[in-house]
Amino acid sequence: MDARPPKQDPNQPLYQALAEFRHQLRKFLHASENAACQAGLHPQQHQLLLAVAGVPPPVFPSIAYAAEALGLKHNSVVELADRCEKDNLLGRTIDPHDRRRVCLQVTAHGRKVLHGLSHAHLQELDSLAPHLIEALQTVLKNEVHAARISLGQKDA
Repeated sequence: MDARPPKQDPNQPLYQALAEFRHQLRKFLHASENAACQAGLHPQQHQLLLAVAGVPPPVFPSIAYAAEALGLKHNSVVELADRCEKDNLLGRTIDPHDRRRVCLQVTAHGRKVLHGLSHAHLQELDSLAPHLIEALQTVLKNEVHAARISLGQKDA
């Protein structure tokens, strides 16, 4: 039997850094989901509101746009938009440039809810930001880049 300690994987620093970064992201996402639930929304409703409200003018957010932004299927976003419309969070309008296309619009009530959630998110980010930034910086450190090379990737 070999009494030598096992050789450490040269990628261990990368694995640790990525694990910590994912942990910090999950903490933020968990807090985000809890805030949405406390505001009476399903977390995906909040994500849809944010995606629609965050579209820069002159873009008019369609269901297809929201589906891509959320990484969901078109029919899933239709159902989500239906629920948001029922809860007076979103409305539908005709795209002024292409009358065949239906666009989503945040209602006044939806903006009020989104404002409260955004404030809660800023507070959460205020507390998590140092940890999130530190975790990201660790992932991007030079010694971690060396580990990337051992994974067969080149630095950009």
